[in-house]
Amino acid sequence: MLATKVLQQGEADRPWLIWLHGLLGNNNEWRVIASRCPEWPSLAIDLPGHGDSVAVTCSSFDDISAQISSTLQMHGIERYWLVGYSLGGRIAMYHACCGNTTGLQGVIIEGGNPGLADPALRAQRLTHDAAWAERFRHDPIEQVLADWYQQPVFANLSAVHRDALIGARKDNSGAAVADMLEATSLGKQPFLVPQLQQLAIPLVVLCGADDHKFQQLARDAGLPLRIVPQAGHNSHLANPQDFVAELRTFLVNPG
Repeated sequence: MLATKVLQQGEADRPWLIWLHGLLGNNNEWRVIASRCPEWPSLAIDLPGHGDSVAVTCSSFDDISAQISSTLQMHGIERYWLVGYSLGGRIAMYHACCGNTTGLQGVIIEGGNPGLADPALRAQRLTHDAAWAERFRHDPIEQVLADWYQQPVFANLSAVHRDALIGARKDNSGAAVADMLEATSLGKQPFLVPQLQQLAIPLVVLCGADDHKFQQLARDAGLPLRIVPQAGHNSHLANPQDFVAELRTFLVNPG
């Protein structure tokens, strides 16, 4: 069973906010953001191989979607919003399109890729992720993280932010992260754009003003997009105040 943490008790008549972190994160990722949405009950999930779910395994997108449904059922959660960052955003999109959506009120995606349409690009991504997974399994994790956060998507991180992320992520199990990276590779994710465009529930994509790649992905997919100023890929970390403002605006008026 997935490990969880209740971040806010909230008001009894409101749907829950279910928070999904990115690769290398854990439930603590959302503590500050949830504290600024105190009206909503909040449950943060540790994804397989991460945080207190380090011993939990995952074989596929179907598997993690089913695990999320089981976790919500165990907590007696009947109505909920999904909020996902990066990998968590991709899982949230998959769950909304292909999972058990009973009680799902809507989806908030931060910097999540809706999938690759080209089989050649998917194969390329599988190779790319397999190479990173091998490094996570066999190299010292601080060394791998130092290179991980040099990838183009993290280009706007300051040296201080980069060092802070490495410090926060170095306690991860490299082997467990590698397993989750491969199980939920973008190369294994279906191209979800057609389903996302037809969703019967509200969806919004939040992107940092400097995260041009993911802004373009959202625009190309025709998905509703809101910009978080003074932020890159990890906008909830870089600018929590404006991230929360956009999130709350959507929750109050998702239409």
